Amino acid sequence: MNRLFLLLSAVVLAAAPRGLTDPTDVYFGTSGRETKGIYHSTFDSETGKLTPPSLAAEIGSPGFLALHPLGTTLYAVANDGAPCVAAFRIKDGGGLEPLNTVAIGDGGGAHLSVHPSGSFLLSAQYGGGSTALFTLEEDGALRERAQLVEHEGGARVFGNRQDSPHPHWTGFSQDGHFAFVPDLGLDQIVIYRVSQTPPMIHPHGVGQSVSGGGPRHMRFSVGGKFIFLLNELSLSVTTFRYDEKAGTAERRSTVRALSPQVKGREAFNSASEILVHPNGRFVYSANRGHDSVTVYHANKRTGKLKVVEVEPIRGSWPRNINLDPSGKWLLAAGAHSNTIAVFSIDPSDGQLTFQTRGLINVPGPICILFNP
Repeated sequence: MNRLFLLLSAVVLAAAPRGLTDPTDVYFGTSGRETKGIYHSTFDSETGKLTPPSLAAEIGSPGFLALHPLGTTLYAVANDGAPCVAAFRIKDGGGLEPLNTVAIGDGGGAHLSVHPSGSFLLSAQYGGGSTALFTLEEDGALRERAQLVEHEGGARVFGNRQDSPHPHWTGFSQDGHFAFVPDLGLDQIVIYRVSQTPPMIHPHGVGQSVSGGGPRHMRFSVGGKFIFLLNELSLSVTTFRYDEKAGTAERRSTVRALSPQVKGREAFNSASEILVHPNGRFVYSANRGHDSVTVYHANKRTGKLKVVEVEPIRGSWPRNINLDPSGKWLLAAGAHSNTIAVFSIDPSDGQLTFQTRGLINVPGPICILFNP
């Protein structure tokens, strides 16, 4: 069975009607002494409630997680005796069956993403300063680390955080022709051209962020016209105009997640995650130290953002946030408080309301992944 047939089958299944109260599987990547691996829960999009979490797979430091386009395989950057990428088959009921692991060979991974074709994935090594490409088998298992690209340079603006490259995220354009790796140490989005036969990435260009910003994660606007880049060190979001044909990103505007006065009160305030709502009108970013989520309104014509709310997460150190597939709820992972908090989203303005009965405990959560 070829890969194209599998992907088309997945689209058909995704379009099939579901019951209004069918729960959605959600997985939690974790880090710290108290955790044992990847945890699983289910989420009810009608009530906003999570079931108590259970250990789905035992493995060391399974930080960030990603899904195969078919939704049948889950991947994690982890430590299985050495830094690695791990693959798991998703079983009925949401359990995880280990498939295999492949060593990264250049330090621990900070993030990973799967190409839309399902034929390979990329990982970003913050400490190693590199991007790695892993090819995948037809069944979703890892084949090999086929490429390792070392980033070079350093912005040298923000102390020792920018003395060398620190790739922090990986992702792809909607057409899969380009790959993007925000690099905190370079103040740049490193852009690669993608070839698929065989899978490889090739240096293509950069999107230059603000000086000392420290790029961490990014998201495309709905429709792919803009890129929203989260700057970890300056707690800001920079909007880029994206040229789909040329694969280029032109910086347009930057807005602070927190005011300079608020940011300055905590020495360890830093930005962690950014999301775009499916309706394209709302953007969200998480603030560690300040322990909050900033809500923005996005101008669909210019891509410029405007802060409309800063909402506390009722936990500590929101390393990750995510939106449920319905777009009605936002979940926030408190890495230091061992909590997952649930917020309803006002469909008129995107603002958040904490759900007091939605809070659950997960040890050291640093990634939230839904499998719709």
